[in-house]
Amino acid sequence: MWLGEIVFWVSVAFVAYAYVGYPLALGVVSLFRTRGVARADVSPPVTFIITAYNEEERIAEKLENTLKLIYPREKLEIIVASDCSSDETDEIVRTYGDRGIRLVRASVRKGKEAAQKLAVDVAKGEILVFSDVATILPEQAISNIVKNFHDPTVGCVSSVDRFIDQDGQVSGEGAYVQYEMFLRSLETRVNSLVGLSGSFFAARKEVCKGNWSEELQSDFNTVLNSMHVGLRGVADPDSVGYYKNIADERKEYDRKVRTVLRGISVFMRSLALVNPWRNSLFAWQLLSHKLCRWLVPFAMMTAFASNAFLALYSRWYALLFVIQILFYSVALGGILCKPLLRLPIIRLSSYFLLVNASIFQAWVRYWSGERLVTWEPSQR
Repeated sequence: MWLGEIVFWVSVAFVAYAYVGYPLALGVVSLFRTRGVARADVSPPVTFIITAYNEEERIAEKLENTLKLIYPREKLEIIVASDCSSDETDEIVRTYGDRGIRLVRASVRKGKEAAQKLAVDVAKGEILVFSDVATILPEQAISNIVKNFHDPTVGCVSSVDRFIDQDGQVSGEGAYVQYEMFLRSLETRVNSLVGLSGSFFAARKEVCKGNWSEELQSDFNTVLNSMHVGLRGVADPDSVGYYKNIADERKEYDRKVRTVLRGISVFMRSLALVNPWRNSLFAWQLLSHKLCRWLVPFAMMTAFASNAFLALYSRWYALLFVIQILFYSVALGGILCKPLLRLPIIRLSSYFLLVNASIFQAWVRYWSGERLVTWEPSQR
């Protein structure tokens, strides 16, 4: 029985560390170590890269939004990287040619990062800013995000995610997104981000050129490339990207699976960065933020199984097992009965369960040998 107790409490502690212990530890470290970001009003040459695949319904809105961004026009290059779109996307982009927007088109569909690489290879700017078609940016977006590159230690910068509803109004972020943004602010204060917002981020050209992978998730891999060259990633609270929630919940779940699957691939190709003798602080961050989070589903299953065994011998563990069953029942209730999601505790429980189910499915697909390269933009 004692072995079952050890397994149970280690599993519980693992889940607690992944979601609570790590940010608490970052908060403690920040009391002794802080790395500020030396921001300043600078205007380096910028290449703004929009990646698109079959976006004929939204590309014009994105281009109009981009043309309204306030930045010295002589220092701004705008490139649309088309991943061999088969609809009218490329034709629409070409109509903006006389307004300074350039199209680069992949001859064969290879995926988002391959299309981005085409733009990276021809970009003239010192700073490369990446954005998705579905992301709407405020007028000062470029001006704000490049301020961070006044700091010579900064290699890449992440924006802050904001949701908008179907009417275009800013909506309240979910608890999970607020948690992620808070975690990024702590990581920036202590050392470096571990991941960027893929919908809107920026990087020095030297970080991207020559290091860009056509197969690896760019928002995660760009941070790792920055660390490889001795730079870091930071979050900028003034750089905001607005995007809509995915209306189809099944597609949102599939998006989470794809994101984690691609993230695991990046992690497995970058194991040198978890070497504590090379960069102990970042290695700890990488393991804590990414790998520990991705192992939570297994800790949850282990805690449930060991608790079921212990409940046969102890009323105390029987009570804990009942609490676990109630938690999963509440979470499933929210998934199966949407009106229940109006209650915050049910909404949070359901989201937590779905997130970890998507992580587990991503591992299954990774172990089966699946690797994602091509992409389907999320319809929001």
